[in-house]
Amino acid sequence: MIIFDLKCAPLGHVFEAWFGSTADYEAQQGRGLVSCPLCGSPDVAKAPMAPAVGAKGNAGAPSGPEIFSGDPAKVKAMLAAAAAVQKKMLEGSEAVGDRFADEARAIHLGEAEARAIHGRATREQAEGLADDGIPVAPLPFPVADPGTEN
Repeated sequence: MIIFDLKCAPLGHVFEAWFGSTADYEAQQGRGLVSCPLCGSPDVAKAPMAPAVGAKGNAGAPSGPEIFSGDPAKVKAMLAAAAAVQKKMLEGSEAVGDRFADEARAIHLGEAEARAIHGRATREQAEGLADDGIPVAPLPFPVADPGTEN
């Protein structure tokens, strides 16, 4: 995994995003899949990144409302925790890549084995699934394609 600091052009929000590789970032950016999690703007670009500096030994993990204070270290810690939760959730889920919309629809219609899946869908595909009553939810972080390393 590679971590980039990204910044949205309209409002200047800076946020961290995780990708399988630089090529994954470029491919997702090119397909319009990267957007600001705060305002939803797809107009984002890489922001200058500060070097990683270890936390003081007595620093505790953020908790409660103070994690949203805007402190970059706290925000990064929160995002890392969310990524760990996502990873745990996906352990029992099958990666189907770009076939996600078709697989989700087939499962919903009883044409495929019922199972937990994850993959990629365009905004239009996801909206179509939701309109048809097929429960889907976006993941907060990108997931590597099936057969590639995380």
